[in-house]
Amino acid sequence: MAIRHGLLALLDEGPAYGYQLKASFEERTGGTWPLNIGQVYTTLARAERDGLVAQLEADDEGRVVYEITDSGRREVARWFAEPVRREVAPRDELTIKLAVAVTAPGVDVRALVQTQRAETMRTLQALTRLKIDADPPLDGSSDTAWHLVLERLIFDAEAEARWLDHVESRLLRAKAAAETPDQNDPGRGPAPGRTPRAEQGTAR
Repeated sequence: MAIRHGLLALLDEGPAYGYQLKASFEERTGGTWPLNIGQVYTTLARAERDGLVAQLEADDEGRVVYEITDSGRREVARWFAEPVRREVAPRDELTIKLAVAVTAPGVDVRALVQTQRAETMRTLQALTRLKIDADPPLDGSSDTAWHLVLERLIFDAEAEARWLDHVESRLLRAKAAAETPDQNDPGRGPAPGRTPRAEQGTAR
């Protein structure tokens, strides 16, 4: 629904045709969410069906121009007012890969984590360089919109790096626990260098 509401929000600023909306959407998001023009027109057609937008007369070049309706404005206002609800179950590829890897035979999960951490850090460094090169004032411009998207990407990369550190720590603790004999195991012999209690009594 983000694309639909994003396009509605752009139309709330004034009428536009499909390619204008595509360009504005991609500019606001810094190109992180490229749109197919067919996707734009499909979304507009559904919004028109739902009474959220209406077609105006074609412009001088024959392009169909859309405008938002009162229902569409109310929908945009509701979208801005309500929080975004997150999925309870994580569905990103890295989470799924690690969840499968920890129980898959023959997979070196620590190597997987270390490889991914190196890639995450490369991404973080590249994003940080972009942030240094694009640090606009919070003036509501499209540059500011891109800056906010960029900061979100940086925070996500930092969180991913911390999570990978946590995963590796868990793996190390699990490995240490598996290699440590159970102190309560009745089949376990006495610790090296120690004499069993019964033998200590007879040796006096």
